[in-house]
Amino acid sequence: MLKKWILLAVTSLIALTAGAQTSSWPNPGKPITFINPFPPGGAVDAFGRPLARQLSTQLGTSIVVDNRGGAGGTLGAAVAAKMAPDGYTWLLGAVHHSIAPSMYPSLPYDITKDFEPIAIIGSVPHVIVVNPTKFPKNDLKSIIEEIRKHPGKYNYASTGNGTSQHLTGELFKMQNKLFITHIPYRGTGPALQDVVAGQVDMMFDTLAGAAPFIKNGQLTAIAIASSKRSDAFPNVPTAQELGISNFVVSSWYALWAIKGTPKDIVEKMSAEVQTALASPDIKERWAGMGASVPKMSRSELSTYINQEVVRWSEVVKKSNAKLD
Repeated sequence: MLKKWILLAVTSLIALTAGAQTSSWPNPGKPITFINPFPPGGAVDAFGRPLARQLSTQLGTSIVVDNRGGAGGTLGAAVAAKMAPDGYTWLLGAVHHSIAPSMYPSLPYDITKDFEPIAIIGSVPHVIVVNPTKFPKNDLKSIIEEIRKHPGKYNYASTGNGTSQHLTGELFKMQNKLFITHIPYRGTGPALQDVVAGQVDMMFDTLAGAAPFIKNGQLTAIAIASSKRSDAFPNVPTAQELGISNFVVSSWYALWAIKGTPKDIVEKMSAEVQTALASPDIKERWAGMGASVPKMSRSELSTYINQEVVRWSEVVKKSNAKLD
């Protein structure tokens, strides 16, 4: 009996200590780090840095965004996976992390097992944009018919092999049985510039990236790969409206906890993120990028990410997409 009471007392003490540590999170004198596994200035920064500033105000402590770019976001994610799960290191990431397992077969981490998803912090649909001189008939049906009549004549730009822009193009090709040559670039800027210049015919970019060129008439938006039209471009139809029912693709951005982070800290951060995303400043910034925030619980998000891993794995396999 005495041993039982001692065991209960020790167990209670451990629980109280853990609870005390959790309730003190975050320590105002200890900064929180968001590891961004992509170079500065990219889309993850565009969402992650404003969110970090807003959360810093809410939590009363500094949040540092640490860019660890390389290998399509996998190097920084590998670094994050090895960090202590104490609530002071989190991973900013994107749809690319659901693509990476099929493009990098020997990853030193598992995005579905080594991390716990907190929230999608933004989602931007992809849009089919073309150089207006290459496709004077700016409707999707005519473009598909033209490409089908001249297999290999047309090409599309992407931000690099294995990116969502690349695989969105491959998905479009497979669904419509088309032959379009893929031209990979090192980033969105140079890819879009060559489409504008007519060096490349079309692109499957995010709406946020292509928006300025659509607005000034340098590119023609043919269809949005979404289930509904964009508030920013209400005159651009969805691919579903034009007869491609399953062409729904978005570049989404998310925040993950390191697996093993205390439950109370995960729950607190999750609630704070939702508060931040509902703030007027964040909502205005996101609207300017054509972004939305899908409503998902953490368990729903976990299921969604697993589905995305499977989905992109199938696209990579069927298209034989390679990094080099």
